[in-house]
Amino acid sequence: MILESLPLTPDHDIPGPLLVELTALYVSNHEFHALSGDFPDPDGIRPEQVAAELADELANPDAEVLLARSAGRLAGIVITLAHHPDPTDPDPWIGLLMVDAGLQRQGHGRRLVSLVEDRFRSAGRAAVRLAVLENNPKALAFWTALGYETIDHRPDRGRGRPCAVLRKALHQRFPRLQGRSGFPCP
Repeated sequence: MILESLPLTPDHDIPGPLLVELTALYVSNHEFHALSGDFPDPDGIRPEQVAAELADELANPDAEVLLARSAGRLAGIVITLAHHPDPTDPDPWIGLLMVDAGLQRQGHGRRLVSLVEDRFRSAGRAAVRLAVLENNPKALAFWTALGYETIDHRPDRGRGRPCAVLRKALHQRFPRLQGRSGFPCP
């Protein structure tokens, strides 16, 4: 899986062919959009709506939109936030993680989360947080299986929807050291 920043045109627009791919990704996640209420009609998500959603995210200088490609296909999207608007919150956030519905349950989500965690770990961040809509038990099960723990329950900042706030400590990864015999050192 390759993770890349969302490329924009010189006018700060999403290139047309990429917007078509992104719209297909969003459309494939009908169940999530029906729960979230992010789009007025989850059955009729249009490219201009996806572009507007992403433009809103990119208006925040701490936000980054990352695309995940697998075998040349757009497999997912993740939106991160380097700093939460609450100055007492020291952790970066995963604002959205979405995998193409046709590729779910194949390990793409786990791989994407691992890549994002590695980016934060490399930047010296100690932990990462995210919010899961209370009405989305599948997402809560996914994140807790990856080691995220619920630390709070509160409404989201944008729409006031009830959410569980989860956090995971990002322990540094060290390569296994090999002794002269080829066995790992104690």
